[in-house]
Amino acid sequence: MGIYEDLGLRPVINGYATVTRLGGSLMPPPVVEAMIEASRQFVELEDLQAAVGRRIAELTRNEAAYVSSGAAAGLTLATAACVAGTDPEMIAALPHPQKVPGARCEVIFQRCQRSGYDYAVRQVGVDMIEIGPEASSPADFPAVRQELEQALSERTAAVLYFARGEDHHGGLPVAEVVAAAHARGVPVILDAAAQLPPVENLWRFTQEGADLVIFSGGKGLCGPQATGLVLGRADLIKACAVQGNPNQAIGRPMKVGKEELCGCLAAVEWYVGLDHAAMTDRFETQAATVVQRVAACPGVTGRVEMPSEAGQPLPRALLRFDAAVMGQSRDQIMEQLKQGEPAIELSPEGDDGIYVNPQTLMEGEEVVIADRLAEILG
Repeated sequence: MGIYEDLGLRPVINGYATVTRLGGSLMPPPVVEAMIEASRQFVELEDLQAAVGRRIAELTRNEAAYVSSGAAAGLTLATAACVAGTDPEMIAALPHPQKVPGARCEVIFQRCQRSGYDYAVRQVGVDMIEIGPEASSPADFPAVRQELEQALSERTAAVLYFARGEDHHGGLPVAEVVAAAHARGVPVILDAAAQLPPVENLWRFTQEGADLVIFSGGKGLCGPQATGLVLGRADLIKACAVQGNPNQAIGRPMKVGKEELCGCLAAVEWYVGLDHAAMTDRFETQAATVVQRVAACPGVTGRVEMPSEAGQPLPRALLRFDAAVMGQSRDQIMEQLKQGEPAIELSPEGDDGIYVNPQTLMEGEEVVIADRLAEILG
């Protein structure tokens, strides 16, 4: 019996993705060991945050870095930094920046990139200015660029960009957004929460001109789930720190403890030292194993494909089921996986498919999933 069983819960084999609701990712031993060591002594938290930030900035080839309590908190603090900087009057006005005459209290973003995560930006109290169509294609880019340039004004605090995949799929390319924003002296906040791998993204986005880039600490980095990374300009990172815990400002509830700070640093050190090609090869082997074992069943077709659900250059196994041949639907199969022993969570695709994502699998769990699917399929 383990801690989850003691609570009446069942651990899950996660073949879905590094999703928050399933716990993000599993931390490697160096991360766990760093957190345990950090828990044994007291330290000045602001000094630790600054020291960790300096080391992470060095590892990620950035000017500065800040560890937030998750990527969403990173978005909140990044927005607050762009709105208020280190100005005491502006900081005290949040989340009502409009109370200060001349305040920059608008954030521009592309309508096609809108998601639930913009709540983290809105809680700063800014006005969200949408531009562009709901579904964007290259043919729309000239019009979107013009709309962006027209929307930029003295009230613009930042332009928000959601990256997805190697080509920043979904909207005007980031290079054009940066060029337009910087021409008006406006910073660009880029949400790259799930954009690891590739490891180069840790410095690529800031090198492309984004002023603040945010990553989840508990997804591809395999650090503590309640951490995030804010990377970029030193003045804006300083503003994040001034408005973050333990200071009495908008970020005070977004606490990052000494254990998480050291764990996040250990995760970055571990991640940048990985053999990323070997890791991708392992994922491909795991995905291929699932396809080979399950696609032989009547009514099943399968293949290994890329990218992952977040547009990362990672392989997944895609299986499709013919309900007429099997006598059961895809949803019935997924329910049996969830209710079986062990419980297995996979990602649905369309009406008849599932993805098996090896990024969150321990070695050998792909065989467990394949065997369980073969059993369900008879």
